Amino acid sequence: MTVKVRADGARRSGKGRSRAALMALSGVLALSAVAACGGHDGGGARGGTTGAQGDFKQAPQSDGPLTIWVDATRLAAAKLYQKTHPTVKLNIVSYDGDADGSHYLQTKVSLFNRTRKGWPDVVFSTQNNETSWAVPAGFTAPLNKGLIAQSALSGWAHGAGDPCTVNGTLYCLRNDLAQTVLWYNDSLMKKWGYQVPATWEDYEALGKKVATEHPGYLVGSAGDNFTPEIYMWASKCGANQITGPKAVTVNTTSANCSRMATLLDTLVKNRTMSKSSVFSSDFDKNQAGKILMLPGPSWFGGALFEGTFKTPKGQVAVAPMPQWSGDPTPTVGNVGGGTWLLSAHSAHLKAATDFLTWVTTANDYQGQVAPGYPAYAPAAKVWLANQASSHYYANDIAAPLQAAAGQVWSGWGYGQFSQESIWAATVTPGMTGGKPIVSLLPAWQKAIVNYARSDGYQVKVGP
Repeated sequence: MTVKVRADGARRSGKGRSRAALMALSGVLALSAVAACGGHDGGGARGGTTGAQGDFKQAPQSDGPLTIWVDATRLAAAKLYQKTHPTVKLNIVSYDGDADGSHYLQTKVSLFNRTRKGWPDVVFSTQNNETSWAVPAGFTAPLNKGLIAQSALSGWAHGAGDPCTVNGTLYCLRNDLAQTVLWYNDSLMKKWGYQVPATWEDYEALGKKVATEHPGYLVGSAGDNFTPEIYMWASKCGANQITGPKAVTVNTTSANCSRMATLLDTLVKNRTMSKSSVFSSDFDKNQAGKILMLPGPSWFGGALFEGTFKTPKGQVAVAPMPQWSGDPTPTVGNVGGGTWLLSAHSAHLKAATDFLTWVTTANDYQGQVAPGYPAYAPAAKVWLANQASSHYYANDIAAPLQAAAGQVWSGWGYGQFSQESIWAATVTPGMTGGKPIVSLLPAWQKAIVNYARSDGYQVKVGP
């Protein structure tokens, strides 16, 4: 086995995205290849024989090593596949995973398209919006047109394939989900005689009560760039409803948006809603031990409470995300979850598809090793059983996580522009400076419109 190091430097945008997958990424900015055998130019240009995928033309197929690009967290998956499939020749390349929306993958594919060589066979990305550029660029292969059987694809959680689907064609596989739930301190809730809120109205009321009875304790955080994905998305705020490959409707001043912004403003003002990032040293030092409740994604349990905060075993519990009273359709947000793309230029489609299927469905990885909630439902059951066997949580987390997996609101789209970057640039500074979030909604809308138009989207403003 030889090792190659390429000092290309995967540039990160610095918008501050933090999640379980990203915690292991610090310092991984250069490409390092763990080569099982030889080099690989990515399979050459397209335009070879016509395959079983309709108008998808396969590149000429050949033997040779399979090139896999992964982030630091998924490096374990690639190595496990190599261990369990010793006859398969792999080039494993570690890159930033497009963390923080770095666009590293898009930049490299653009270069490969010009030089007509260099494409990897399979790529993992921490982003859910890669198809917005990868499909027009001709990079990612259609998976549901003969490469992967529909019987296999039916195993994914409801809605998990939405970020990967363009005009009815599936162009990537979802690795993990990041559905939001309500994390809470079970010990404190019982000690203080509080009921876990089922509605946002009750959540706000409890926040007011905590401000009076237990000042300093928190019911949430509004200080992260993914705040809109936790709160606004769950509230069915139409900030970016993608209506076509290059079309979006933006409406951030609707009642669904303003009601959540008003709730956040109330709790920020009485200091039960933190203005610090949950991944900041300030939060870890001064506020992590004061959490009563914290709405957030499925990966908060392992990444934050068990990993960063070192919350003792038996305290953290999970409940369903609160819902607005009278709303008959439960909805939640989503913060992350990765995707796997298969190159349309691959000269090793069979081997690439075998790897792609294994890494997203195999219990050996997804059920036993993967840090996040698997998007493939059968593997998720195994993953949940493993969480239960650890006895870390104060309750059975399976039911609320499984329910939330199918409740991610479909009205929040996956555009090429980053909602996290936009929120960080327009809302966070104003909020930390003392302005009400509800007063910043028009500025948020204007920024989304500008970003979308700069990316070539046709924008409709309003309902």
